[in-house]
Amino acid sequence: MSTAAAPPSLTLHRPAVPAAARASAAAPGNTAHLSNLDKLFRNRGAAVESATPAAAVEPVVGAGTRRRQHPLLRLPSFLARARGEALREDPAAPAMSPRRLERLLQPVAPDGPSPRGNIAAAWRRLHGEDGWRGLLDPLHPDLRREIVRYGEFVDAAYGAFLSRPDAQPGYRARVPLPDAAYRVTAPLFATSSVGLPTWLAAAAPCAAQRTSLVGYVAVCDSPAEVRRMGRRDIVIALRGTCTVLEWAENVRAGLVPATDSNADASPDASKAKVECGFWNIYKTAGDRSPSLSEMVVSEVRRLLDQYKGEEVSITVTGHSLGAALAVLIADELAGSVARRAKAPVAVFSFGGPRVGNRAFAARVEARGARVLRVVNAHDVVPRFPPSLPLPGYADVGRELRLDSRASPFLRPDADAACCHDLEAYIHLVDGFLGSHCPFRDNAKRSILRLVKNQGGNVKQLYMSKAKDMRIQLDGGADMPGSMLGRVDMPGAASTVVECVH
Repeated sequence: MSTAAAPPSLTLHRPAVPAAARASAAAPGNTAHLSNLDKLFRNRGAAVESATPAAAVEPVVGAGTRRRQHPLLRLPSFLARARGEALREDPAAPAMSPRRLERLLQPVAPDGPSPRGNIAAAWRRLHGEDGWRGLLDPLHPDLRREIVRYGEFVDAAYGAFLSRPDAQPGYRARVPLPDAAYRVTAPLFATSSVGLPTWLAAAAPCAAQRTSLVGYVAVCDSPAEVRRMGRRDIVIALRGTCTVLEWAENVRAGLVPATDSNADASPDASKAKVECGFWNIYKTAGDRSPSLSEMVVSEVRRLLDQYKGEEVSITVTGHSLGAALAVLIADELAGSVARRAKAPVAVFSFGGPRVGNRAFAARVEARGARVLRVVNAHDVVPRFPPSLPLPGYADVGRELRLDSRASPFLRPDADAACCHDLEAYIHLVDGFLGSHCPFRDNAKRSILRLVKNQGGNVKQLYMSKAKDMRIQLDGGADMPGSMLGRVDMPGAASTVVECVH
C-alpha cells in the first residue's frame, strides 16, 4: 500500500520557529487541499446556484429513475454495505489536485485512454505462451491494458443480461461492446439443471427461469486492430451469477468426473473432476437450446473455419461464475477444435472460484490452455470451494494478486460485495504497478462507475465531491457513461444479434 510522504525536513538556514507554529506547519496539507477543492466546486456550481433557490447539495435523481439494483447482482445484497452506514475512514487522504479529481469523475477521461501500442511482436507472451513469466510483478503496461480490456468485455456480458433478463433463444440480444473493433457473432445461453417446485415457480416465474443469457462470442474484424495485435482474436465473455437457480448450482460443491469427448485414455486424465454445479451449468441443455458447451464449440469451430489460414487466438474471460465456466471452456477447446487449428487458448478470469481438483488443473495445463487468475486478496470467492472439508480442490494457472486496500479511492474496510465487484477489479488492475509499489498515480480510468456502484465503500472525500459536481448517484441502470446506461439508449453503440441456436 502507498503511504503518505513525510513532510520535507527543515534546513539549518531557516530562522527559529516557535513550537506552536512548528506544530501547525507540520500538520498534513489536507486542509489546504480540501480548501482548493471547495473553491473549485463552488465556482463550478455558481451558475446553477444563481438560478435555483439555495438548498443543501443532494445527488440529482431523474424523475423516471428505476429502483436501484444491487451493482450487477454480483453478490447477495445482504453482503453490501448501506450507503449511509458509518465506516472507519482512512485518516490519510491521498494528495490529488482538484483538476485531476474532476477528470477522474467524468464518464470518460477527456484526454482519452493511453495510446495502444503495437503488440504484434509480443502478443504470444501477452497471451500466456510462457505463463506470463516476467510480466506480472511488476505488471507490464501492455498486459495491464489487455486485462482491463477483457474485463470490459465481461462487463458488456452483464449489460446484455440486465438489458433483457428474460431473454431466451430466439430473442434479439443487445450487447454493449466496449471495443468497436470487435463484432458479436453469437449469444451464449446457460441452463441450470435444478428447478423450483411447481407451486413456487407459479408464484415467482422470474425465479424459476432455468435458461438465461450468460455471455457471447465476439471476433476482431477491424483490419487495423488485427495488424496492431498481430492476430485475429476470438473472445468468449461470460458474466457471473445473476439468477436464483444459478445460485443454487453454485453451492453444489461436490466433485464429479469432467468427462468429454476429448478425454485422454490415461488413468491420470480420467481422475479429473470439477465442481458439480459448474459442470451442470456448462453441460445441461435447455428446452429450446443446446448446452453452453455445445454452443461455444460450434461457434468457435465455425469462426476457425471462416478464418482458416490466419493467425487466430482464442481468449476466454469471465467474472465469478463466468470465470469458472471460462476454465471449463478453455479446457474443452484446447483439447479439440483449437488444438486442431493450432490456435492458442488463454483465460483471463476475475474473482473466480476454484473449479476442480489437481488432476483437472494438470489436464488444463497439459492441453495447452493458459489461465491467468486476477484475484483480490480480500475477496472471499476465490477461496471457495475450500480445500477443507472438501479435499481435492486446486487452483489452475497463474495468479495476479491485487489488494483493494492499495486503492486511494476505496475505504480500507471495503465490504465483501465491493471486494468481489467487477468494476472494483478493473479499477485495481488499472492502478496496479507491482506488489511492492503504490497505486499508479497516472491511471486514467474514470472512477465514476466505482463511485456509483460502490458508493458506500468509496472514501467520503470523493463521494462529497461527486455530489458537489451534481453527479447522479442513484438509479444504477441509468448511470451516464456506463455500459448499462447505454444498453437501452437510442443510437447507442452496441451490437444486436439474433439469439438463435
